[in-house]
Amino acid sequence: MTVKSTVERVLDPITFEVLRRSFVYTCERMSLVLKKASFSPIIYDMVDFSNAIFSPDVELIGQTANCPVHIAAMHFSAQAALEKFPLDELEEEDVVVLNDPYNGGTHTPDVTMVMPVFYQEELLGFAVSRAHWTDVGGGMDTHVAGEGLRLPPLMLYRKGEPNKDLIDIIKNSSRTPHYVEGDIQAQMGALRAAKDELIRLADKYGIDTVRQGMREVLDYTQTMTKEAIKKIPDGVYEAGDYIESDGYSDKPIRLKVRLTVKGDRIGVDFTGSDPISMGPINSPYANTASAVYYSLKFFLNPDAPANAGMYRQIDLTIPEGTWLNPVWPAPTLGCTTATSSKITSSIWQALSKALPELIVAPTCSDANWFVASATDPKTNETHVFTDLPAGGWGGTPYSDGMHVTMDPLGNCQNLPAEIAEILYPIRYNAYEMRTDSAGAGRYRGGVGVRMEVEFIDRGELIWMESSRTLEGSPGVNGGKHSAPQRQLLKTADGQFKTIGGLADDGTWYPQMLGGVHFQPGESFVFQSTGGGGWGNPMERDPEAVAEDVRNELVSKKQAEEIYGVVLTESLELEVELTQEKRKASAAR
Repeated sequence: MTVKSTVERVLDPITFEVLRRSFVYTCERMSLVLKKASFSPIIYDMVDFSNAIFSPDVELIGQTANCPVHIAAMHFSAQAALEKFPLDELEEEDVVVLNDPYNGGTHTPDVTMVMPVFYQEELLGFAVSRAHWTDVGGGMDTHVAGEGLRLPPLMLYRKGEPNKDLIDIIKNSSRTPHYVEGDIQAQMGALRAAKDELIRLADKYGIDTVRQGMREVLDYTQTMTKEAIKKIPDGVYEAGDYIESDGYSDKPIRLKVRLTVKGDRIGVDFTGSDPISMGPINSPYANTASAVYYSLKFFLNPDAPANAGMYRQIDLTIPEGTWLNPVWPAPTLGCTTATSSKITSSIWQALSKALPELIVAPTCSDANWFVASATDPKTNETHVFTDLPAGGWGGTPYSDGMHVTMDPLGNCQNLPAEIAEILYPIRYNAYEMRTDSAGAGRYRGGVGVRMEVEFIDRGELIWMESSRTLEGSPGVNGGKHSAPQRQLLKTADGQFKTIGGLADDGTWYPQMLGGVHFQPGESFVFQSTGGGGWGNPMERDPEAVAEDVRNELVSKKQAEEIYGVVLTESLELEVELTQEKRKASAAR
């Protein structure tokens, strides 16, 4: 949809579009450089990074489609860097690094590098690169100091020359020092790629025209966002969600959200959410704000250029002292992967009351991030690896949800089994779709995955966060919950022990894990959930249910009990019995 801007435009349409696309291309080139040059599998294979450029006023101008949860938080990083190092102190190719959750960061593994870009001694903008480093020390703790090295804004490069003492400190604080220097250089390469592209634009069009392009693309997105909000009925829409445990308590940690739509503005208010948590799920303001923005982006003209123009129409109320806006020293390790996904789920559930015909059911609502160590039996060397077993997305008004897809918080990928087995002393024995894991509905959710990783020698689960272990992801418009997630230890002789989630006997084990040890031949098994269902399952096309059973996405038992679809032994549709089952269900 094309929306006429309400602001005065100086640039002709062709120049505007060339600059708009160039801002995006600049970030795409940053990501290409980072992915090809990095040393860590979590960066080059799992794509757990983001790159962006910002205007001289530190407003997001362009980004790549990497981790949405990073993007809107990165301007807090750039602002923190400028507070420590004012612009009049910065020079060409100075680079500030930081990851402190209470000073521009979100959680400690996400390390941000900020570089000003000058053109003929005038500030043209900022290049910012954030990447998830494999390890910065630490693990699960009740104090942020236990979560690894925390870097306030520090000068990592001065005039393009590295601060070797600081790099040595970083390497000395990591279990994987062999990755650190290469990843730093890769992020530096991404920043220089942005610098090259922005200077090329200024050479061609002049710095004033490039700056004007930045202003106009922000205004354009703002205008498109205004028009999208106007299509949402005015009103107040409330919802909530929760994480079952913070790892130290069996008490759920809840959030409440109130969306207030009035004209062309949306207010997002988290008043009433639980206080700061003892465990590592607290979400710094930057992370919570970022989660709100990307959650709403899905329904506020997703075709609009992705920049800070959208943020101008959203008013945030995030009370300090809650787990969605904590204060030091609350731990935050799971904020990007667990908490942000619950913010998305709650916002989507609230929007389902305003836009029932357009809303998508909640996803698996977690990244299911884990970090583990594995000992090499030949060298006795300890390796650290990480993975993100994905789940399903929710059903939509038009189709079933996607299978085994990363939550909206990130466009990350799982660690390829072939790469993992080459680099680490582990073996991937299974990575398969999980039957009956999706929420039932007229359009069912996508299914989750069953993953099994065997340790060749000793191993330890250093950290694992998950959720949805009690009732799965909720459906909308009459759709059903997905199946709960579960984590198990499989012994060398094939016995299973539940270590997270609901055991077969009904016992529930907290899903935040750390310090779980594995002996040679034992395996870590993760059963992820699917997405919630959309609409009444009894309205689903019976033949679609039969096809799901044939594809082992739905069991024959669930087809009959939840969908009212009866199949013969050969999995053919029993039409008359199916009609009787559905009529009986409707009568109830």
